[in-house]
Amino acid sequence: MRILVLGGTAFLSAEIVRQAVAGGHNVTCLARGSAADPPAGAAWLKADRSLGAGAYDDVEGEWDEVIDVARDPVPAREALDALAHRTAHWTFVSSCSVYADASLPGAAEDAGLLPALAPGTPSTPENYGESKVAIEEATVGAAGGIAHLCRAGLIGGPGDGTDRYGYWPARFARDRNPVIVPAIERHATQVIDVRDLAAWILLAAGQGTTGALNALGDQVPFGEFLGASRQAAGHHGDLVPAPGEWLADQGVSPWAGPDSLPLWLPPGHEGFMARSNKAAVDAGLRNRPWQDTLADTLADERRRGLDRPRKAGLTPQTEARLAGLLRAGNTN
Repeated sequence: MRILVLGGTAFLSAEIVRQAVAGGHNVTCLARGSAADPPAGAAWLKADRSLGAGAYDDVEGEWDEVIDVARDPVPAREALDALAHRTAHWTFVSSCSVYADASLPGAAEDAGLLPALAPGTPSTPENYGESKVAIEEATVGAAGGIAHLCRAGLIGGPGDGTDRYGYWPARFARDRNPVIVPAIERHATQVIDVRDLAAWILLAAGQGTTGALNALGDQVPFGEFLGASRQAAGHHGDLVPAPGEWLADQGVSPWAGPDSLPLWLPPGHEGFMARSNKAAVDAGLRNRPWQDTLADTLADERRRGLDRPRKAGLTPQTEARLAGLLRAGNTN
């Protein structure tokens, strides 16, 4: 296939390019390259999509596949205007954050969506889901008959820069000090390996898959994931479970960000990492054993440095302070 990746230099989009090149496809990346170059073997059109529709002026010819990972509806619409009529298949990497209700486990693609971000409203991290809905609507409007809306869940695996998955195995490997964990042993986690997601996107492109499909990993109880992370890292220190309300009172955030505990979700999000992936699996999505993702992530974390600054998780100083409070019985 002749494939155009709008991006191609970071995490998922770079993995798509690597696999596509390895599969013998003719791959072009349209990207600024401000953080990294595209993987070897791909052609590179240097362009900044944030500067407007002119970013696509040098994109020539017809395409078998265009893959867009945009978060902002403005450049996404500009790309559709410039390219949708020149491609046989279009993949938009959306997100399960488009769904309005995160409380119901087992929900599928027919669940209700958030309202689309209104035109003229800046796209921000706070309206991420609404932004993705707006891009989905634009994609269906311009390329509906050839469009795959790939609604990805939490993506993990080697190279993840968000720290939402790698924090836990890295934390257990870092030292033997007590580890603060949220008391959510039975809560579901649902992570898709970046390599499996990239492979699915390329498979779906090759077979002409269209429509909205949840690209999700298999569900694993948090306690089981935590135990496997601890065992893989060889941690023999104490676990210090903490109630969610107490953690929130201490300023610990769920999910992501500074002084957070990744994979912990607030009440009302029981279905956020427990959605159905049946439709995508039936269409060819294949998830490797989650233990393999965990092992590879831990190896990657060791290579990148267990003590490096992180975008998610507790700092050692915060964790030590919280452990002291919990051990002193101060949970009020």
